[in-house]
Amino acid sequence: MTTFIPSITIPAAVFANPAASILLPVALGTAVGFSVRPTDTQKTYLALKQPPYRPPPEVFGPAWTVLYGLMGYSAYRAYSVGMSPFASTEKHLLVKHGATLYTIQLGLNLMWMPLFFWAKRPIEASVDIVALTGVTGYLTYLWAKVDTVAGLALAPYLGWLGYATYLSLGVGYLNGWDFNDKVVDASPSTKDSKWVDEKGN
Repeated sequence: MTTFIPSITIPAAVFANPAASILLPVALGTAVGFSVRPTDTQKTYLALKQPPYRPPPEVFGPAWTVLYGLMGYSAYRAYSVGMSPFASTEKHLLVKHGATLYTIQLGLNLMWMPLFFWAKRPIEASVDIVALTGVTGYLTYLWAKVDTVAGLALAPYLGWLGYATYLSLGVGYLNGWDFNDKVVDASPSTKDSKWVDEKGN
């Protein structure tokens, strides 16, 4: 079981307030998204060779907004149920351990986009998302023991992370783990697809 580390954990007051708990990851995720310059991000995305079943770039914004909201709701739900005066000591401890894990996974989440698109470091970004998925999987397990709804609220996020890990590793592999100079101004005019295809033609 992980250790509760107050110095790196989001304050309890945030978890206890439903609006703050939900809006925090949404606001941070949105801020990071805009700080990485969406136009350049899309140009890089369009230039990269993509694995099968990749989504169009416009899907990511709405999907992440929903997932961040569910993440925040899960945190609020776990805290409100697990820290109730009527909850067991075991649940109190699980919530505190989960709060530190939650903070760690949020930090790993926010690091991925700058690593992948701004720094163009696909290896480090892939290590980050693999770690993120592992931490989130364990967090989902812990908070499901506190409250079933809290665990279920994290399930779509965990599922998406599995898919995003496949995409991150697939893109890195297909592009030789090197994103330097991988930018296009628009979709190739000779292609029906919006993306550079898997063969790099």
